[in-house]
Amino acid sequence: MNTVEAMVEILKREGVDFLSCFPTTPIIDAAAAAGMRPIICRQERVGVGIADGFTRTTGGRRTGVFAMQYGPGAENAYAGVATAYSDSTPMLLLPLGHPTDHAGMPPLFSSVESYRSVTKWVELVSRPDRLVGAMRRAFSRLRLGRPGPVMLELPADVALQEADETALAYRPVPSTRSAADPRDVEAAARVLLQSRSPAIFAGQGVLYAEASKELVDLAELLQAPVMTSMLGKGAFPEGHPLSLGTGATVMTGHGYRFLSDADTVLAVGTSLTRHAMSLNIPEGKSIIHATNDERDINKGYVTDHPLVGDARLVLGQLIEAVRDLQGRNGAPDRDTAAQVAATREEWLKEWTPLLTSEESPINPYRVIWELMRAIPPEEAIITHDSGSPRDQMLPFYQAPGPGSYIGWGKSHGLGTGLGLIMGAKLAAPEKVCVNIMGDAAFGMVGLDFETAVRSKIPIITVVLNNSTMAIETRNMIASHDLYRARDLGGNYADMARAMGGHAERIEDPADIGPAFQRARRVTEEGAPALLEFITSAETRFSLRRAL
Repeated sequence: MNTVEAMVEILKREGVDFLSCFPTTPIIDAAAAAGMRPIICRQERVGVGIADGFTRTTGGRRTGVFAMQYGPGAENAYAGVATAYSDSTPMLLLPLGHPTDHAGMPPLFSSVESYRSVTKWVELVSRPDRLVGAMRRAFSRLRLGRPGPVMLELPADVALQEADETALAYRPVPSTRSAADPRDVEAAARVLLQSRSPAIFAGQGVLYAEASKELVDLAELLQAPVMTSMLGKGAFPEGHPLSLGTGATVMTGHGYRFLSDADTVLAVGTSLTRHAMSLNIPEGKSIIHATNDERDINKGYVTDHPLVGDARLVLGQLIEAVRDLQGRNGAPDRDTAAQVAATREEWLKEWTPLLTSEESPINPYRVIWELMRAIPPEEAIITHDSGSPRDQMLPFYQAPGPGSYIGWGKSHGLGTGLGLIMGAKLAAPEKVCVNIMGDAAFGMVGLDFETAVRSKIPIITVVLNNSTMAIETRNMIASHDLYRARDLGGNYADMARAMGGHAERIEDPADIGPAFQRARRVTEEGAPALLEFITSAETRFSLRRAL
């Protein structure tokens, strides 16, 4: 057994059963020989996305892995890894390293040096006898504390050297969680019960902690409405009477109303990082911040009551403390659900003309509306892409619970959604997996639709084709007037057919629902489908950057 074969054996013991990859690296053949399926992408950024989407869909219970060659392979993967790092995805990256006799010599690209800023941890396996310890450290960091991508670089010559015999004694790494200080929990519970109008803001930490039930229980105890972050969409069922939907660059009308009125905000499972894609919490509110990473506390907002611990354990502690205090003081008397319903109805009434529009070219909001009607959200996993599709989807697509939606985008490279949804389908083959992208995003990664065809990953890719970068209307005025710089072109359905997939080009709003139903039947038969909708350059968004 050589070192790379020993690495594959350890991966199998850790529950890894497929390898997202791009040649050339010896781990591909070693994985295949050991019964681990290699998924060969067309470009490395998409391959990283496949591993990323797989991990997110499993809630981190199973680890996505991406392997690539040294030099151009590691260089091309960087953007995908930056996205995984910004969104705290616990995935394993296995770049082949340059042979040790000339590694580190300029201008050779070093994964160890170059990836430190976009990984949670990176290590060079410099000798065969270092493999077992490095793999143990890698999986420990994947399963403990704040999630994030971890990287091991294996030099090409070390990969083929005889492995250390201790590799066969490797045991899977356990995980552990910690709760918050009980005194801090009781103080936070008192604040929540004494608040006039508390609100909860939940992030993807709730998803990774599998804490959605606890989140619902606490919200109902407090009669407090719940908004999720973009990454946390689905952590709280958006059909629940207390749901405020998603808060990011855009938000719902009822989300805006209740967050504006809140005097206390419980932020749980979120870093509260201030960035271009995040929600802005207005000043003047008391903030209770529950996170598993102490570096998040007081980072972007003044934290009045910090709670450092696992989201599920902390929510359980809060539930116990609130019940104890309610037993002494009584439950809060709030008619929150009725107020949420009334405000939501008023907001939807404003947007219904766009969601049901008969206009041609098709309004993209009509595509979202018809998607929810044609494919029940309970049976699907959906992800957006960057730009307009993200800001159009987040407020209006109703995620029914954990694992139904992949929200992403602190580092928001166009085209990321295609890899993510392929990974989601590998993780949950029983689900209808759909990614919604614009024509600019398809231009970045569209050839990897052939990866889905070749690898028999039956996804539905939706391309909203308005032949322009509509979201850049305010930013590229002179260049567009002089050179039509925002305009793009292409018949993407023709491209998808040429790559062997089912494809349709839809121009009539009446055909949207039937097209989704046909595409679903195609995927149920084992083939991917692409639906190209000819849409208007819609630039209206729900309360974009409202707070």
